[in-house]
Amino acid sequence: MKDRIYAEPRAQVVGFRFDEQVASVFPDMIRRSVPGYGTIIDMIGVFAARYARPGTRLYDLGSSLGAATLAMGALLPHQDCELVAVDNSAAMIERAEALLRAAGLTQPLQQRCEDIRSTELSNASVAVLNFTLQFVPLADRDALMARIAEALVPGGILVLSEKIRFEDAAEDSLQQALHHAFKRNNGYSDLEISQKRTAIENVLIPETLATHRQRLQAAGFDSVHVWFRCFNFMSLLAVKA
Repeated sequence: MKDRIYAEPRAQVVGFRFDEQVASVFPDMIRRSVPGYGTIIDMIGVFAARYARPGTRLYDLGSSLGAATLAMGALLPHQDCELVAVDNSAAMIERAEALLRAAGLTQPLQQRCEDIRSTELSNASVAVLNFTLQFVPLADRDALMARIAEALVPGGILVLSEKIRFEDAAEDSLQQALHHAFKRNNGYSDLEISQKRTAIENVLIPETLATHRQRLQAAGFDSVHVWFRCFNFMSLLAVKA
């Protein structure tokens, strides 16, 4: 279905939620809103193929419709690994269940409708936060990152994809303008862009690349690599020694 959630004027724009309305149009919304999203998903599968260890778990934290879970499962070389998809949106989990079942993944799979801040994490070789951390309250981000690092086996990785902000005001303004141009080119009107921005303003809180690096290093990751960036969107590969 095509995303037309913000196509009509609203007297009041409420905070963005991952409800049934969003879940029903999510593939179209994410494709038209996040530059390089398809590439990021494909490369998550490549990372899983390289870094997954036999007998470990691979976590998709904030799994939405399970795109990253599917990408990992498709290229995973070990059949004794377990895929764990976690999301706190019942609407997303319900739709993802049908998609994941239809995909015919051969590895064991868990789906959890839980808060990623409290879900059990252990024996992991790969963890993915694909545009998820930005929705976690700022005060809880350090603790979540530390829990993920602790759950990873030596040599394990975290793929962290985020919308970012820039410390330089001119740079930040330019990158936001380019992102809006990307959305217009994908068919969103100025009204849709404006109302979506209002809805998400206090829900999605971006941080700088420097802040992400500092947090990852403090959590115990040995190396942090920027492997993708387009406008104000980026993805990091963090490796635990």
